[in-house]
Amino acid sequence: MQWIAAYPLSQLTAPGGDHVGDWAPVVLLLVIAIGFAVANLALSIIIGPSRTGAVKQSTYESGVVPVGNARRRFNVRFYIVAMIFLVFDVDIIFFYPWATIFAPAVRASSQGGGSSIGGAGILIEMIVFIAILLLAYLYAWGKGVFRWD
Repeated sequence: MQWIAAYPLSQLTAPGGDHVGDWAPVVLLLVIAIGFAVANLALSIIIGPSRTGAVKQSTYESGVVPVGNARRRFNVRFYIVAMIFLVFDVDIIFFYPWATIFAPAVRASSQGGGSSIGGAGILIEMIVFIAILLLAYLYAWGKGVFRWD
């Protein structure tokens, strides 16, 4: 065990030149996360109830007894609304990088340096992006996607 004291993790280097000690917190976090997941699964299998029966095998529909065939046709509007939600949800993700570069770009353009676009150009780009999203939303609304009559 004396060799552990002779080679502290902070002094060891990996083949790429990185210190092994720099990765120790990441490896520890991964070990804890995987151990937590495996422990929870094992405990739920060991401790959890294992009763079976007709009621446990039946389909659960929010407390309502399922009636009829599950393979009936649904209105296409349900799918279109889901797709529109996904599109807007993904488009909102584009706001985060824009928000992180907007303030530094405005600061840099007001001081005379920075990028060639500047704060006003980045703002115009986002206004065009939001206008395209608004146009798509108005198009879907005009097609009656959001009417449920």
